[in-house]
Amino acid sequence: MIMIMISHHHQTPSLPKLNPMLISTLQLFSFLCLLLSTTIIAAAVDDSGAWLPYTPTDHILLDCGSASNTTDVSIRNWDGDVRSQFLPSNNENTSSNATSSESVIQVPYKTARIFHSQFTYSFPVSAGPKFIRLYFYPVNYSDLDITNSFFSLTSSDYTLLNNFSAFLTVSAMKPAVASLIKEFIVNVRDNQILNITFWPSPNSYAFVNGIEVVSMPKNLHIRGNDHPIPLVSENQRFYIDNNSDLETLYRLNVGGNEETPPYTAPKIVYTTTKNMGNDSLRYNLTWRFPVDSGFYYLLRLHFCEIQLEVTLENQGVFIIYINNQTAERGADVIYWSGGTGIPVFKDYVIMVTDPDGRRSKQDLWLAMYPELDNRPDYGDAILNGLEIFKLSETAGVKKHNNKTSSFSAIIGSVLGGRSVLVLILVS
Repeated sequence: MIMIMISHHHQTPSLPKLNPMLISTLQLFSFLCLLLSTTIIAAAVDDSGAWLPYTPTDHILLDCGSASNTTDVSIRNWDGDVRSQFLPSNNENTSSNATSSESVIQVPYKTARIFHSQFTYSFPVSAGPKFIRLYFYPVNYSDLDITNSFFSLTSSDYTLLNNFSAFLTVSAMKPAVASLIKEFIVNVRDNQILNITFWPSPNSYAFVNGIEVVSMPKNLHIRGNDHPIPLVSENQRFYIDNNSDLETLYRLNVGGNEETPPYTAPKIVYTTTKNMGNDSLRYNLTWRFPVDSGFYYLLRLHFCEIQLEVTLENQGVFIIYINNQTAERGADVIYWSGGTGIPVFKDYVIMVTDPDGRRSKQDLWLAMYPELDNRPDYGDAILNGLEIFKLSETAGVKKHNNKTSSFSAIIGSVLGGRSVLVLILVS
């Protein structure tokens, strides 16, 4: 459940104590609907905010379990994976093709590939970051009970899913859905093959209906040491390097509708906004998102000042809270962007802790609140779009402390069922 709320204004807001009123359910949209054909010209945003052309070097659409090439409702061409170059030579001994037990016409959900043992797809792709999308339609296939499907998924050095059940995931969604897409961002190194390996859990099986692999612009999300990110609630900077991968959890077009977008966010995102209007002195904007505890999360907030009356700095200033912690004071979209109608985004990282030492679902809160101490002309807060990513792999992710001291530590931990290293450097 994703909720947007208007909450009563407090001098020192405490999110768990809020008594919010649900006013709408935000509309999910895909930032990557631009991938509707095999010939794509998208756009990336450089550090100055300029739009640059970008053409993906790799775009693979694989219809798993299908022996023929097909076209989906968006006129995208899918290649059947039977006798595909991406399958291992012994695939007939380690997997099988299956057709849905239900009447399905939408590609790629008509067929599936079933795995009872370890199975690897190998994709020869160019170096650089890639989107990996996995398509699941969790129903019974042949004589297999879908409730018995549990598996893990790895991609080269990354663990993407651990003891995952597509059936349970879909069953828990509100409102109910029939199919599921899991999206990840991973980096492929030079001369490296992109391997996607399915690992069925004991006495279980794995399956997948479709796989999509698409190149993405460098530094779009994995931005390296040149782009430190504020670590909320700590006096530190967070760095996401090429040894990290991200799982896309939420993409929201705040105040707008679904639309075909370019990178880094569709134009419709920056022409629609949620603001507080005349209620800004009494209320604040609040969202909450269910997430897994024990992980770091990257939040990317998209802004564009489109209110005609706001044209100068300090006319609209607000505070950004994440999980009841101050992420940004003096937030001023005109100051960040340089003018009206110019898009800009801000990144923040936060750790969602385990309250009782055990992994569980926790609410990740985002709140925006006018900062009236600066005496802005308009007591308002705005948001155009939001992305939330789970940092599934923290190897090589570094936290830099702003305080002056000299020590370093390497901490070993187990995250999502695999060993990782977190390197903390304090300068």
